[in-house]
Amino acid sequence: MAAEISLLLCFLTIFVHCVAAQQTNNGSVSVGALLTAVPDAKPWLSPSGEFALGFQQPQGNDSFLLSIWYDKIPDKTIIWYPKDGPLVPRGSKVELINRRGLVLSDPQGREIWTSASNSDDIAYGLMNDTGNFVLVASDSSRIWESFGYPADTMLPTQILMKGGELESKKSRTNFSVGRFQLRLRPQGDLILHTVDRFIGDSNDDSYYNFGFIDDDSGERVIFNATGYLYILRTDGTRFDLTPRNAVPSGNYYHRATLDSDGVFTQYYYPKDSTNDTDWKVVWLVPTDICETGKGCGLNNVCSLDDNRSTCECPQGFSLVDPNYSHGDCEPKFVPSCEAGFSEEQFDFTELNNIDWPNSDYASTKPSNEENCKSSCLKDCFCAVAIYRDSQCWKKRLPLSNGRKDPSRVVKAFLKFRKGTGHPPGISPVFPRESKSRRSLIIIGKALLSTSVFVNAVLIAVFCFGFFQICKLKSRTTYPGSSKAVETTLPRFTYQELVIATDGFKDVLGKGAFGVVYKGVIETKPVAVKKLDTVEQHAQKEFKIEVNSIARTHHKNLVQILGYCDDGDQRLLIYEYMSNGTLAFYLFGDVRPCWKQRSSIVVGIARGLSYLHEECSAQIIHCDIKPQNILLDDCYNPKIADFGLAKLLKINESRTHTGIRGTKGYLAPEWFRNTPVTVNVDVYSFGVLLLQIISCRKSVVFENDNEDMEVLTDLAWDCYHEGRLDEFVKNDLEALNDYKKLVTFLMVGLWCVQEDPSSRPAMRKVIQMLEGEVGVNEPPCPSPFSVTY
Repeated sequence: MAAEISLLLCFLTIFVHCVAAQQTNNGSVSVGALLTAVPDAKPWLSPSGEFALGFQQPQGNDSFLLSIWYDKIPDKTIIWYPKDGPLVPRGSKVELINRRGLVLSDPQGREIWTSASNSDDIAYGLMNDTGNFVLVASDSSRIWESFGYPADTMLPTQILMKGGELESKKSRTNFSVGRFQLRLRPQGDLILHTVDRFIGDSNDDSYYNFGFIDDDSGERVIFNATGYLYILRTDGTRFDLTPRNAVPSGNYYHRATLDSDGVFTQYYYPKDSTNDTDWKVVWLVPTDICETGKGCGLNNVCSLDDNRSTCECPQGFSLVDPNYSHGDCEPKFVPSCEAGFSEEQFDFTELNNIDWPNSDYASTKPSNEENCKSSCLKDCFCAVAIYRDSQCWKKRLPLSNGRKDPSRVVKAFLKFRKGTGHPPGISPVFPRESKSRRSLIIIGKALLSTSVFVNAVLIAVFCFGFFQICKLKSRTTYPGSSKAVETTLPRFTYQELVIATDGFKDVLGKGAFGVVYKGVIETKPVAVKKLDTVEQHAQKEFKIEVNSIARTHHKNLVQILGYCDDGDQRLLIYEYMSNGTLAFYLFGDVRPCWKQRSSIVVGIARGLSYLHEECSAQIIHCDIKPQNILLDDCYNPKIADFGLAKLLKINESRTHTGIRGTKGYLAPEWFRNTPVTVNVDVYSFGVLLLQIISCRKSVVFENDNEDMEVLTDLAWDCYHEGRLDEFVKNDLEALNDYKKLVTFLMVGLWCVQEDPSSRPAMRKVIQMLEGEVGVNEPPCPSPFSVTY
């Protein structure tokens, strides 16, 4: 039997290998051929063997990237990958399927990406010697080609048509879409500009314009076979991008890449090189990306080193994404005009030759250093003071266009709160684990400094002691507490949180789940949510929900930092959000700008999509509203109170018995004897979207609650009758962005449809908001909402 199984496995291995290797010597790939993502898998090669399509493992990553690369260069330089560079796990496959094209799927068979989805019959695929992978139809026409969908690179013989674009990746090893874009606009000018990835909007205010337009416009960008890039104008003349005589003569590879730092660079590499070498630069633009103000993200500082930018967060700041050095930096301390503000509480860190132009809100001239610092110290809004040439500029967060220039004599004074012993934000929030780590380091050093025999004895004793401690910990609970939640979150006693919140004195807000207090743990502000008494039957559910919440990690979800399960006390510790709730921001005296509101909409949608589709256990929020959306230092939205709906007592609902949620945001199925699904969140999001568009409340009561105006009804009436100016209260910013305004309004109306099956999933909502898919004409939502 064992021999038969071995023979069968051998046969299957040979069979899979034969299917995977269905490629002829001329570079063609037959329909049905597939490649599997495993180390050292054989790719599909071009006839000369210079280019390959298959799976690469980015450095320092266990996942794989479907890509095309130079196969004869030692570093296997990647020149194409699907948009947004989705990394896939080991065992994923790409298969050439008739009428589908290249189809990338994970080990479970779930489709991740496809090249084309038309109905044309595919005769074969072709990896050719220009680096272009082509799908060829039975009539020899081209169905699809990788040159038509470039990533960050152009190759010789490749053409970029009007509307075509290259998009940078985040870093050399992170193939997610970055902030920069090269684009040949429909009007015919070629520009470099940044893209707001939160809302998918291109900023047409370029940081570099190739400046070729006089009386005629560009028709296409051509990279010819001799290694020269130029723009072909509509009158047939050309505008050279590659300087004349700049390309070396000889046998070279050429590529032009929009690098992750926003610099567009043409490179060359000797084909006949026998030694490892680097790509050499032919030309690049801009020569000083820092000077453009686009080199680094918010609060970041850009410096130039041999025409390339490096970014570094200043003291008291850290990267939002630790793997993206050119991204935004978040402050560990944010100035605020809270009660009890006193200038004696603060001091400055001094930085030389650093400035953030265009971030100031006040300036004084003439001034001196001391007066400049004093003015910022007394101003609760001031985060940084810049002193240069007897002039003082005061700046608030976030800071933009940061740059370091040794040739400029300028001083930056960064404010921080005293009492930390160092610039803010250096010490960890919860030191318990770090103490354990320090203990292990001390033990390790002791072991290394002793003899082999003593080491053996110590190791045996240490292992025995560690085993006993683990057994003891598994039995230990806090006095009066139930069994500990199985999570890595730090656990606090109730008394520790009494001290941290100064006796629960500073109330940040109240909601259906309890009261939120401001606290301080290890000098870091936190928000402590004291849950209303959890019913006895829900004690176990509390443990399950906390464990579920602890496993969520998304930039648009409020991060949980710890918990308390002490006696009958149930508390959760969250990150502190300095800019409060969306309700405060949205319904204040000053209407927020349209661009910021648009960004907030997409951020909330991303957070909900994560809860609905990407968590290991699906989470239905049940109470999406402005009060449960918090804003961080840079006004990025974060969803709060997710995963807590199951803990709410039935008789404590803020609306009707047996219903979870808030009046004005409730989906119709709450009032019917039907199952509640993620669609209730989609409905609430639709109401919230309409609120963000219009800066209106969901329900407005008038005349002692006898009359009320329901936002969903008003939205439909204004959309149906073409009165969008009335709906947005004549918001000129929104009306000037009319196409997006209409799209957002239509998406909101789809989300609030009475029939749950008519509402789009949150992933589809994101695609519609970002313009990746079109939005059909929405039907009239049900007037059901006027009854509650």
